[in-house]
Amino acid sequence: MKIKVLIADDNSFIREGMKIILTSFEEFEVVGSVEDGVEAVTFCKQNEVDVALLDVRMPNMNGVEATRVLTADTTVKPLILTTFDDDEFVLEAIQAGARGYLLKNNDPNRIRDAIKSVYNNHHVLQDVVLDKIKMNLNTGKSADTVSTTVSPKMTAAIPTESKIDQSLFTERELDVMKQIAKGLSNKEIAKKLFISEGTVANYITSILNKTALEHRTQIAIYYLTGETNMSD
Repeated sequence: MKIKVLIADDNSFIREGMKIILTSFEEFEVVGSVEDGVEAVTFCKQNEVDVALLDVRMPNMNGVEATRVLTADTTVKPLILTTFDDDEFVLEAIQAGARGYLLKNNDPNRIRDAIKSVYNNHHVLQDVVLDKIKMNLNTGKSADTVSTTVSPKMTAAIPTESKIDQSLFTERELDVMKQIAKGLSNKEIAKKLFISEGTVANYITSILNKTALEHRTQIAIYYLTGETNMSD
């Protein structure tokens, strides 16, 4: 059975190029191509679609909003298409339900593998995207002032309850993870939770040990998605 894919991008060149790429692989069937998020949502509600490739910046409804609707109302797995200057939407899209972030300039085999991974219920975040999140989390900027990786709108959208198994962590560890997901630095977390920076660092070490994660960037993604097996 072929994986049914929808392509949503307001650039006709991108749409046609992506269609040519995907139809060259026998495992995919491109069931449609649309110009904006509204058309993507409508199409997915009226047709059988497995994976929706969504451009971030589209008129009428962007990729993040389309992702949010598709996740709430359908079984379609959204995969965001992005360029380097779209990274401000990364965490917002993941929180909205995107199964991954894919750069448009990838080679065909990487695109194929990403779609297949998303179809098989894995998250796909390329190294360059994770690096951008990590860079922001390490800048020491608060979520209110960040204008590149974490948008103010995303900050408001961070869920009160994440998708992780909270029984694995202490209440304070959960507090620290939530603040990391918002983009706060250790200093800001310490100030917000009325503890020392050293204590924050200790909590982070404990979280990393419990999850087998490697750095705070992965903690943020884990808090938002509930998954530790990120594919690059």
